[in-house]
Amino acid sequence: MPKAKAANIDIAYMQKPSQFDPKLIAHCRHLVLVDYQHIPTAVAMATALHQIAPIARIVTQTEAAQLVAGHLTDLLGLPGTTERTARLLHDKSAMRALLNEHDIGPVPCIANPSRTQLREFVAAHGPAVIKPTMGSGSLGVRRITSLDEIDDVWAWCQAVELGDFLVEKCLVGPECSVEAFSVGGRHRIVAVTAKETDGGSVEIGHAIPAPIADTELGQVRDLTVRLLDAVGLTDGPSHTELILTADGPRIVESHTRRGGDQINELVRLVYGIDLEEATYRLVDPGDPLPDPLPPARGAAVIRFLTAPPGVVTSVSGMEAAKSIQGVVNVVVQVEPGATVSELRWSDDRCGHVIVHAEDLDTALDLAREAARHVVITTEPVADGVGATTAVETLSAILRPYDEVLDPFRVSAEIH
Repeated sequence: MPKAKAANIDIAYMQKPSQFDPKLIAHCRHLVLVDYQHIPTAVAMATALHQIAPIARIVTQTEAAQLVAGHLTDLLGLPGTTERTARLLHDKSAMRALLNEHDIGPVPCIANPSRTQLREFVAAHGPAVIKPTMGSGSLGVRRITSLDEIDDVWAWCQAVELGDFLVEKCLVGPECSVEAFSVGGRHRIVAVTAKETDGGSVEIGHAIPAPIADTELGQVRDLTVRLLDAVGLTDGPSHTELILTADGPRIVESHTRRGGDQINELVRLVYGIDLEEATYRLVDPGDPLPDPLPPARGAAVIRFLTAPPGVVTSVSGMEAAKSIQGVVNVVVQVEPGATVSELRWSDDRCGHVIVHAEDLDTALDLAREAARHVVITTEPVADGVGATTAVETLSAILRPYDEVLDPFRVSAEIH
C-alpha cells in the first residue's frame, strides 16, 4: 500500500475485515471492509466507489482476488486484466486446455477423472501430478509415482476434499519462473528465477538470475510470451512457472500478479525494478519500466526455513545469521509455543533468509550458511496437536486465511 501511495495515486482499498491491517488506514482515501470474495457485495461496493470517485484501474497483488478484480474491471469498463484472462490463468484446467489447443508446450492431462480413469492415465503416461484446478502455494499438490499408489492417492483426494482437480503427466527437470511486465500487450521479461524444491512440491529456495544457457533461456522467453498472448494479458506483472524438460520447457502455471515468496524483492535487489510499484504506476501513460531494462547487479537468493512438525520449543541463531556479509534479511515466523505442520504448502514454512552477493554461487553459499545458523527446535506431540497423521481438508487449511478457491462458485451456492 505505501508503494501505491508513492505512485501519487488516490487509493480505494477493499479488504476482508479479518485480513485488514490498521496501519494501512493512513494510505487510503476510501476504505471498504467487506468480504470481497462474495461477488454481489464486491460488485455493489465497487460500483458505489466508482460513482463517488471514478476508478482508473483495479489492482491486486494477491492470488485470492484475481478473479474478482478481473470481473470488476470488466463490469466498470476499465483497462487492465479481464476476467477471461484472470480465469484462464487462475483455473489450471482452463490454462492447460488452451496451451494444448494452441500447441504451446503441450502436456498430457485429464480433468476430474474417476479412479479408473486416473489409473488408466498413469498407466499410459507414467508418473503424474495431481492438483486442484484453482489454488496457489502448492496447496493440494501431490505426485503419483506408480500405479501402486492410485488407491492411496484417491483416498487422499476424498479426505482433503480436493474438489475439481487436474491430473498431468509429471514433468521432470530444473524449475524456474519468469517475472514479466506487460504494457499495451508488449511483454518484457524482467527476470528469470531458479527454483529449488528438494524433490518435493513446495519450494524451499529461489535464485535470480537463473543459471540457464542462452539457447534454453530463449526458449523459456518465447514460450512465456506465447502464453501471455494466448490468454490476452495486456498490462501488468505476470509470474509464470516452468520446468525445463528434455523435450524443452513446459509451463506449469502462470499468474496475473508479481511472484510471491519475496521474488519481487529479489528482482529489486538484482535489477533495481519493483514490479509491485510499477503495477500501480500503470495509471499514468507510458511504460513504468526503464527501456532498455538494466543489467543484473550480482545475484540474490532466498532460502526458506523449515522445522520438523510439532510444537516450537526454541528459536536461535537469528543474530548470527544477520551478521553474515551479504545477508539482507532474516525472518522467522514462528516462536516458542507455535505449532509447525508438515510441509503441505508454502505457508507451512517457518521463515526465510535473503542474500545479495556479487555472483550466484556466492549468494547460494551464503544463503545456505545463514539458514544453517537459524535453528528452530520442535517437540512432537502425541495427543494429535501438531501431529502429522491427521489429514485436513483444503477448506480447513484455508479457513484461517478467510479465503476460498473459487469465489464465483461459492457466491452461486449461497444464492
